[in-house]
Amino acid sequence: MANKKILLIDDEQDIRMVVQLSLETVGGFDVLVAESGEAGLDMAAHEKPDAILLDVMMPGLDGPSTLERLKTLDGCAAIPVIFLTAKAQQAEVRRLKDLGPAGVLTKPFDPMTLSDQVNEILRESRDA
Repeated sequence: MANKKILLIDDEQDIRMVVQLSLETVGGFDVLVAESGEAGLDMAAHEKPDAILLDVMMPGLDGPSTLERLKTLDGCAAIPVIFLTAKAQQAEVRRLKDLGPAGVLTKPFDPMTLSDQVNEILRESRDA
């Protein structure tokens, strides 16, 4: 069975490196990386990943706007999206969940458990 392909969209290089290393090494995922919402949309359209990890706060096209545009791309509307956010307050997490992602993960995260969290969110979204 092939590894799940995850697209990570985040403007912070340090976060991209940690997430990619964590998901590949600990979780066995194949990770594609984009540093902006626009680049992520292009990559999603061409690569059709199994899931997308999407930073909420990015310059230009932010996470919520990227999610909105993903839903309109041919073949991308059903891809589960998981928001990554530094805003961990309950009201903010609830607002993000109302936008329709598969889940929301907060930063900072534990690199050793990140892949388990991603797998759990994907399992729950598949079972919903």
